[in-house]
Amino acid sequence: MIADLKPYPAYRPAEGEWLGDVPAHWTVRRIKYIVQEVDSRSKTGEEQLLRVSQFTGVTQRLRLEGQDGQDTRAASLVGYKRVEPDDLVINIMLAWNGSMGVSRFAGMASPAYCVYRFNQGALPWYFHHLFRSPAYKARIKAMSTGVVESRLRLYSDDLFRIESLLPPPYEQAAIVKFLDWANARLERTIRAKRRVIALLTEQKRAIIHRAVTHGLDPAVPLKPSDIPWLGEIPAHWEARRIKQVTRILRGKFSHRPRNDPAFYDGRYPFIQTGAVAQADKFIDNYNQTLNDKGLAVSKMFPSGTLVMTIAANIGEVAVLTFDACFPDSIVGFVPSVKVDRDYLYLVFGSMKAEFIAEAPVNTQGNLNVERIGVMGIPLPSLVEQKLIAKSVEVETAAFDTGIGRLEREIDFLREYRTRLVADVVTGKLDVRQAAARLPQDAVNAALEPEALDPMDASDAEAEAELEA
Repeated sequence: MIADLKPYPAYRPAEGEWLGDVPAHWTVRRIKYIVQEVDSRSKTGEEQLLRVSQFTGVTQRLRLEGQDGQDTRAASLVGYKRVEPDDLVINIMLAWNGSMGVSRFAGMASPAYCVYRFNQGALPWYFHHLFRSPAYKARIKAMSTGVVESRLRLYSDDLFRIESLLPPPYEQAAIVKFLDWANARLERTIRAKRRVIALLTEQKRAIIHRAVTHGLDPAVPLKPSDIPWLGEIPAHWEARRIKQVTRILRGKFSHRPRNDPAFYDGRYPFIQTGAVAQADKFIDNYNQTLNDKGLAVSKMFPSGTLVMTIAANIGEVAVLTFDACFPDSIVGFVPSVKVDRDYLYLVFGSMKAEFIAEAPVNTQGNLNVERIGVMGIPLPSLVEQKLIAKSVEVETAAFDTGIGRLEREIDFLREYRTRLVADVVTGKLDVRQAAARLPQDAVNAALEPEALDPMDASDAEAEAELEA
């Protein structure tokens, strides 16, 4: 059905040259005629807390397991902006990268966000797709206020000046119905590939865990390690606390708000938590820098440091390939001369569940340096550590190849979905007949958005920083 889609029979130039040609019967109105801003505040702070992401739109910020309060660093949620289902919520600091969306939920969002309600004749979910399309993200970026990209802000007056496509209401409904159906099909395919990735990853982890806890010789005599998570280890190995075999560094950024532009755009690389979580193994690039003022309130880690997230995605590990500054959500480990860095990387990767279990629930789930330092790890000789690291690299190479291929296929499907949605909502493809042929319950067949990806941690971090 998707392959059979064709353009509309007639087009005309749109008001506003950046829109190009649009279907001849569509109208164009400025966004101020499509939505109106609402500013209703929570009096109790007890509504469901919502977050906004460039990847998943508006989602619920669910409580961490074992916690009683909301997932937030804010001291109080009184005064947060109330959101109703079908409202448009925009993170004005990240609107330029698509951090906006229509909410499925009633709740509340940060008071620094903007909330809008659609006028009659405007179907919210059509505009959810339209405003998050590449053409509109580029236009929103151009209309935002700021000197550098990371400091852009989209204020309501600037949003209202942007031209919006406005198909007839029945056609908006047809577009939403078709996209729900198409997204559901693509999402099922993506999730099937994710399940295969999960199976391959689990097998890879089992290989690593066996190697770093029992070595390469299956017949080696064992002894108790006296470390609960570890169990027995080869008789000739030692068990040491992490603080005994590494120099532990703690990231910091002793200034709030951390997004203050006065500290950025210098010559010192600054790595956010999301970049660590997203790295396959090595961190070899950066998107932000600190100036001398920023360096004074942060912490520089040397190249070669093993870095770990202790907030958000707890226990994610990566290797730093250049000197860089880190926030207080990151801990660094510089191995002693008795420890091979690649072996320690494998051990820490095998311990992620233990790191998560050690995170106290009364501190928003953050893992502290003291808890990490006293945790035990297995320690063979340096020669054997290097042999284990090399053997694991060879044995898991096929798994890495398979996972990489599946991830590329998922990336292709996501890119295809983005292009399809953009072509449909901007009128380059006519879906009216295709939508009419779909079953009546096609809209209900749509799946929920994907779970929060590691790459999305930057959005969560920016939101938490804004609250703090």
